[in-house]
Amino acid sequence: MQETENEDRHRQQEDPVSFREITRLVWRYWRRTPLAVAIISGGIGTAIGCDVALPLIAREIAQSVQDNNISRAGLMMGTFLATAAGYFVLYQIGYRKLCSETIAHMEQLLQDTFAKVQRAGTDWHANTFAGSTVRKLTRGMWAFDGFSDTVISGLMPTALLLTGSLGLMVWQHPLMGLASGVSVALYIAVAITLSLHYIAPTNRKANLQDSALSGTLADAITCIAAIKSFGAENREDERLAQATRLWHSTTLTNWTRMQNMTAVMNVLVLCNMAAIIGMPVWLWQQGQAQAADVAYGLTAYFLISGSIRQVANNVRNLQKASNELEDVVRLQRMRLSVDDAPGARPARIERGEIRFNQVDFAYAGQSQRIYSNFNLHIRAGEKVGLVGASGSGKSTCIKLLQRLYDVTDGSIEVDGQDLRGISQSSLRSRIALVPQEPVLFHRSLAENIRYGRMQASLADVMDAARQAHAHGFISQLSQGYETLVGERGVKLSGGERQRVAIARAILADAPILVLDEATSSLDSVSEALIQDALDRLMDGRTTLIVAHRLSTLRAVDRILVFDHGQIVEEGSHQELMARNGRYRQLYDTQQLGIEAEVTAAH
Repeated sequence: MQETENEDRHRQQEDPVSFREITRLVWRYWRRTPLAVAIISGGIGTAIGCDVALPLIAREIAQSVQDNNISRAGLMMGTFLATAAGYFVLYQIGYRKLCSETIAHMEQLLQDTFAKVQRAGTDWHANTFAGSTVRKLTRGMWAFDGFSDTVISGLMPTALLLTGSLGLMVWQHPLMGLASGVSVALYIAVAITLSLHYIAPTNRKANLQDSALSGTLADAITCIAAIKSFGAENREDERLAQATRLWHSTTLTNWTRMQNMTAVMNVLVLCNMAAIIGMPVWLWQQGQAQAADVAYGLTAYFLISGSIRQVANNVRNLQKASNELEDVVRLQRMRLSVDDAPGARPARIERGEIRFNQVDFAYAGQSQRIYSNFNLHIRAGEKVGLVGASGSGKSTCIKLLQRLYDVTDGSIEVDGQDLRGISQSSLRSRIALVPQEPVLFHRSLAENIRYGRMQASLADVMDAARQAHAHGFISQLSQGYETLVGERGVKLSGGERQRVAIARAILADAPILVLDEATSSLDSVSEALIQDALDRLMDGRTTLIVAHRLSTLRAVDRILVFDHGQIVEEGSHQELMARNGRYRQLYDTQQLGIEAEVTAAH
């Protein structure tokens, strides 16, 4: 957790986000709906105009009473009530439209940012807590609401009201307006200064700890099986306690600073009261104002103070929302390590011929290349086994074929198409993968199998399951194909997950098939059944089989032996055994290990 927290802090320091960028992000969504912006601005702006007029109307009421003009006083009273009602109706129209549009923009913001996260590189996902990312997405979505609401229904009305009220006050009594304007300007300046330099730093720290806490929780809950298997509940309790102590400390500091700011702003509110109410009273004592002017000052004070009290809250809320939107800005502007080229076309893969042409490749942060001038040709429909020690380059071959990474130099072609010129999604949809550790969604079995071909019928799903020898255990479940498998398929055994993954690959019916230790989680009986299904599945397809158990490769057309990023041997099982080379060494070593296990068992 500490390493991830440090990485996040380093990333924030290296990748700062300005308030201008955040404003640009929010405006990018609002400018898509100009009519809605007009309705919201018009409704709320006109409502504020009604509000600004109330002190002036109140002055006229007081003047009419002072002049004993009862009919005019009644007329002004009716005008006052109509104006107040107009404010309520117009504000409701603007605010209701604001709510509906904000929700729509929040939805789009989440979808856009999630799309960017999904397309981030494999290394990025490997180095980022999933729980922290989820928290950043959801927190950013609600921060968009906070930012929009604060600006449109908070700061904008306040600015209009203060500008209009102080303008009228200057027009009525310049000295009164000047004193009130100075006190209001001082209040706003202090609110902005405290928010930017006193509250914002602790806001960022609190958000960092909030993300770290979410990451710690998600990491533990996702790995609950490992925790239980080692009886490590107390250990994880302490780990969470460490995270919560840091969260507690930073959050309490943040809240305390907010309360300190509130106390300072309340003192300044009293200064505003003295200026806005005291000035007309003093002018009246000096004979420079009438009683109606005092009534005007009182009404103006209650109107202005109601808004100015919210200035500090609005500025503070805006700063908080800005801090929480920083992560969304970073995610949306993140440069993808593997991205579709402009105008990338859909892949047209029917035969499945694969070529690696003078490929150079090194993983990010590693100075030593995995591949240097690497060449490989796999014919359409050929079944090829990839073997070698860990780190020899066989898994990298599969990752580059899927374009999870881009080559440093050279090219990879499938059916004569350079992978960099076709869309990633269309490429991967034409490659069926059965990984060593299948990942299942917490969805029904039918949905998980259908993930290989979403338009497939239930009958197709069941047929694929039968071929993968998965139909038997699925039909015994109380809800059959509608059974939810749990997060990452935790409710199924390893062998059952493997058979579901094989059924998914069968249903995908792709021209290229990749088997990464596809039978490693099966017992010997199940493996024999599955091998028959795999043999049928491989028929007519270009198949790449990554295998550690070399005995499973006897029926392939060709075996490629990798060592330090090079193919050091290739040929059939019989040919390679006869050469007495690297493959023979790997095979004999493995057989000795198996024999030792058998002897120990007896």
